[in-house]
Amino acid sequence: MTETQYLIIGSGVAGLSLAIKLAGEFPERTVTIVTKSHVSESNTKYAQGGVAAVFNAEVDSFKEHIHDTLVAGDGLCDTAVVARVIEEGPKRLRELMDWGVRFDTDPQGNFALGKEGGHSASRVLHHKDTTGSEIERALLDRVRRFENIRILAHHFAIDLITHAPLPGSQRDTTQCYGAYVLDEKTGEIITVKANSVTLATGGVGKVYGHTTNPAVATGDGIAMAYRAKACIRDMEFIQFHPTALYEGHDGASFLISEAVRGFGAYLRNSKGERFMRYYDDREELASRDIVARAIDSEIKASKVPYVYLDCTHLDIEAFRHEFPNIYKACGHKQIAIWKDWIPVVPAAHYVCGGIVVDRWGRTSVRNLFACGENSRTGLHGANRLASNSLLEAVVYAHRIYSYHCKHTIEPSTVALPGFQMEKGPLLKGKLLQKTTEKLQQLMRTQVGIVRSTSQLEKAKEDLAQIHEITETLYRDHSLHTALCELRNMVTVAHLIITHSLERTVNKGGYFNIDYSESNKTKKHV
Repeated sequence: MTETQYLIIGSGVAGLSLAIKLAGEFPERTVTIVTKSHVSESNTKYAQGGVAAVFNAEVDSFKEHIHDTLVAGDGLCDTAVVARVIEEGPKRLRELMDWGVRFDTDPQGNFALGKEGGHSASRVLHHKDTTGSEIERALLDRVRRFENIRILAHHFAIDLITHAPLPGSQRDTTQCYGAYVLDEKTGEIITVKANSVTLATGGVGKVYGHTTNPAVATGDGIAMAYRAKACIRDMEFIQFHPTALYEGHDGASFLISEAVRGFGAYLRNSKGERFMRYYDDREELASRDIVARAIDSEIKASKVPYVYLDCTHLDIEAFRHEFPNIYKACGHKQIAIWKDWIPVVPAAHYVCGGIVVDRWGRTSVRNLFACGENSRTGLHGANRLASNSLLEAVVYAHRIYSYHCKHTIEPSTVALPGFQMEKGPLLKGKLLQKTTEKLQQLMRTQVGIVRSTSQLEKAKEDLAQIHEITETLYRDHSLHTALCELRNMVTVAHLIITHSLERTVNKGGYFNIDYSESNKTKKHV
């Protein structure tokens, strides 16, 4: 068994910024970061667009940013949370800059602020089209300065260690004491005891297979929290990014940033028509849920599996300066953006629900916290406004840090048992891969952008079979990361389907054709 004061599971912007603050404030205490891949591999790394915040008071205001967030969230945002995050956001971004994050500026030294769908003003700070990678770089440089931060790379958190309240106890909630962690290189399962645990594991995109997320986005934090009896909400609100590069296969897809449409690119269907004018008055700058459903509608009507993003009318030199990574990626695919339209298709991108937390990042399980995409703060409601995710991550990481500054969490005297599981044979053959692909196919075809009650009921039945296969594999074989990830993805799929069946009104990223009369757009998508 190993002990630490603070255990952080995940190494994106939320987890790293929290670790930096805790390590700096409490140099005599140990902060342990667990990450299942290389420490730099996270959803943060792949964030292209940037971070939304009010930095130009002449053309923007907190009031406008709050309004845009509430509109995107389609009536389900927590207005107090929205105000808190947006008003506190610029302070947190200044801290990132103090730590070495570089955001683009114009020749006069002012921030070069971009505009994305759903925003009424240019307010997106960015570093070219690789903002997430730049933030990750700076935070990792900072983390390495602290001797009291321990990084367990290539370690997979299997489950949280919890105890329900004992009879007669003054506590009325389950308490978290740490986590069981698999050393991916040795196969050893370590018991990590901690005074507090923070889940910052990112998103769930791999559940759908076709996603803008990296391969590590398997919903581990949400699944662990659910098994620990933490409150989970709003999992039906899966945001599909409208413009992933179409490459004719499933799996991770290259993201064409929403900022490209903010830069002036047009969406065209297979006939060459700019179709967004038929769906929303904001055209290409409508919110992601509306644009994704519009593209889905055009694809189904034309039976062509993609639409186009047209950049040919833009200043290509300016485009190459603003989006060098996208320009290069298109070039590698023999797409000359000055004359060719870019084929794009929606892909699973972001989960707006997750582990319910309060204003301090506390979950319903004592001493368990969550921040970043795996948390449900109330900021996003039914649909996340573009570039609000990194903002939320740094604000809530700071709030968890602030809570620990004000409250001492005493070390537990409870003796923790080792991980209980008989060691079986290693899983061989293609059964694991086939089961994973079957799950992903189920989610894409039956729990996608547009759903129906009959599809969801069928998905529930099909998932029960996959769950039975997965639990048998988990019980009868030695644990390894891919098997644990499949188990977590099945849990996340269960939550998405269950929450979808419970919803009876269309909102934001959730659209059921059986309730379409309650959520019409201009063209009744």
